[in-house]
Amino acid sequence: MTQPNDTLFGKIIRREIPAKIVYEDERVLGFHDIDPKAPTHILFIPKRYIPTLNDATPDQAELLGQLMLAAAGYAREHGFAEEGYRVVMNCNAWGGQTVYHIHLHLLAGRQMVWPPG
Repeated sequence: MTQPNDTLFGKIIRREIPAKIVYEDERVLGFHDIDPKAPTHILFIPKRYIPTLNDATPDQAELLGQLMLAAAGYAREHGFAEEGYRVVMNCNAWGGQTVYHIHLHLLAGRQMVWPPG
């Protein structure tokens, strides 16, 4: 993507605004959600700007997979992988997306029900 990343998440990546960062590698950043929906609520984002899942391309499949693997690794490292957790990616307004930089929600620490309530 050649678009500028002026989203909240772009500013977090550039360290222009603070975040409680819990994971980082060369392609992915993980940090606590400021409005948690579960006792553990971590967002995993690609450092590369992709506005929505609809904008992802086949050449970004590995990057999208790295978001999932980062979340699973975090769950294992913090002792709740066996108990269970949820990962969610919202897309566009009706899907609940509020920041237009794709991100994966990792939710844990309580029983997850479907549909969410």
